[in-house]
Amino acid sequence: MTIGKGKRPRDPNQLAKWIVDQSTSDSQPEEVQPAQAPAPVNLSEYMAAIGRKGGRIGGKRRLKTMTKEQRRKVATKAARARWKKR
Repeated sequence: MTIGKGKRPRDPNQLAKWIVDQSTSDSQPEEVQPAQAPAPVNLSEYMAAIGRKGGRIGGKRRLKTMTKEQRRKVATKAARARWKKR
């Protein structure tokens, strides 16, 4: 009865039926349910997934809190480490 990706119908009669169906159904509508990641097999896989998530957030937040001079020092240290390998 819905149109597209969960849009409500335009026709008032279809809209009324859609509202009744949504309010009387046992499960929540698809667009309201949060996306769930597949359950990890063991604890180490779970912790690795959590660590990757934090790592993606951490770098951006770190750049926002560092001063220009601190960023320059970190970049210089990284460049020296890269050129030292050669």
